[in-house]
Amino acid sequence: MTAARSFLVQVFSWTLLLAVIAAAAALIVVPRAAGAKPLTVLSGSMTGTYDIGDVVIVRPVDTDHLGVGDVITFQPFSDDPTLTTHRIVGLNVGSEGTSYVTQGDANNAADLSAVEPAQVKGAVWYSVPKLGWVSVWMAGGWLGRVTDAAAFGLLLYGGWFIAAGFLERRRRPEGIAA
Repeated sequence: MTAARSFLVQVFSWTLLLAVIAAAAALIVVPRAAGAKPLTVLSGSMTGTYDIGDVVIVRPVDTDHLGVGDVITFQPFSDDPTLTTHRIVGLNVGSEGTSYVTQGDANNAADLSAVEPAQVKGAVWYSVPKLGWVSVWMAGGWLGRVTDAAAFGLLLYGGWFIAAGFLERRRRPEGIAA
């Protein structure tokens, strides 16, 4: 291998490693430290702001401080794990408190039901474009099964190497180094 090619391989390897570290920091370390949660955008209702496959980092928020323009993640129906991320476009202030009128940026009309403070799971803190495609792609259909099988195969392969090492150590006479 020539020196130039070796240098390019090293530069590529370091760049890839730094990209993985940056992604891990943006998606795991920082959200966990802040009590936030990464969520992958699965629909186009917020297209233009957040596209399908983007990851939004949602952190808990005091609902008293929410206002028009804030993007929130909420549970539209109780006992349903589905979450929706839409922008607050209006406030309904009543004697029982404030509820939020929401709408997806790509939608023509506001959502049918106002969002109560108890439904709000948090506000979008920041987003990481396109990184959710990897998880969506790997989790779906046959590719998810292939990924699971590959992970299982790698575990078996690692176990085989560990077992082979122990067997080799047992067979070797004492005092003889490999």
